[in-house]
Amino acid sequence: MREIIFDTETTGLDSREDRVIEIGGVELENQFPTGRTLHIYINPGERKVHPDALAVHGITNEFLKDKPSFADVVEQIVDFFGDARWVAHNATFDIGFINAEFERLGLPPIGMDRVIDTLALARRKHPMGPNSLDALCRRYGIDNSHRAKHGALLDSELLAEVYIEMIGGRQAALGLVMTETGGLSIEADDGPIIVMRRERPLQPRLTEIEIAAHAALISKIGAKAIWTKYGG
Repeated sequence: MREIIFDTETTGLDSREDRVIEIGGVELENQFPTGRTLHIYINPGERKVHPDALAVHGITNEFLKDKPSFADVVEQIVDFFGDARWVAHNATFDIGFINAEFERLGLPPIGMDRVIDTLALARRKHPMGPNSLDALCRRYGIDNSHRAKHGALLDSELLAEVYIEMIGGRQAALGLVMTETGGLSIEADDGPIIVMRRERPLQPRLTEIEIAAHAALISKIGAKAIWTKYGG
């Protein structure tokens, strides 16, 4: 199963008027990163970056002057996503902007049946919150110290780690090794776990009377007794 964890940065909050200026994506195959990513800056044309948006992502109008238009990169975006699921945090916002850009170019919208909202997943899993991306990184022990401002690719990479944790996709690798003393060492990701061999076996819990009664029952049943198949 292919999924693309993605994020967008925009000139503002109104998808009818504002434009996508950055998109980043991380490819997952069966809940594991493949190493393939997408990262594009986009010239929004006549629409200028709102000061409030600039304070969030730091992408200036000057920086975007020589970047391609959405029409120039839409084929690259569509090819990268292909038939994968679109996974985003507060996905309604991002998909709203993507579909607005598609509509301007006469392209069909992305159906919500192909979209996974990690914010909705987080609210179900952690109803007491908080469930921002930063809060989820802290909850799952994911290092986001290098996230001074929002960035589409960086946020996608962090969200991919959060998403894998939320759906239980990450499993510790285990290896079993016999120790010199005859015990068992389980090699886990965070270090070995030693299971020691008992010096003296545990005493049997059955009494002599119970053992004799069981033997008498088997003798009474005869050759049809199932215990005869497993007895010594």
